[in-house]
Amino acid sequence: MEIVGKVVRLGNLTEGTSARGAWRKQELIIETLEQYPKQVCLVCWGDRVAEAQNFIPGQTIKAQISVESREFNGKWYTDVRPFRFDIEAPQQNQSFQQTIQQPVQNQQFAQQYEQPVNNIPVTEYFETDNGDDLPF
Repeated sequence: MEIVGKVVRLGNLTEGTSARGAWRKQELIIETLEQYPKQVCLVCWGDRVAEAQNFIPGQTIKAQISVESREFNGKWYTDVRPFRFDIEAPQQNQSFQQTIQQPVQNQQFAQQYEQPVNNIPVTEYFETDNGDDLPF
């Protein structure tokens, strides 16, 4: 799975030692780029911690993720773990091209409808009076 979003902030950095050795865990909070944005906490382990610490708030990233749930004492806990990060290019180029093309499209639209729809002069239309003041 993949998720794309803007970096909101870095969360807690946790370090410890287990039977397997030293470990590090860093939380990275991103906001999705949907119509209704959602904030998602990515839990980075090991080498991903160093990558997560290089991101700055507002930067758009794409993360390949795995979603894992586990049960402990009758409660379920879910982690969203990234295993690959990509920095997304800003979308400014696309919106810039749309801004340039929009006046051209508006100009073409205006030229298409520049000719009058009917040839009745406005004064002639209002000068005719049939004695009825009703608008319909």
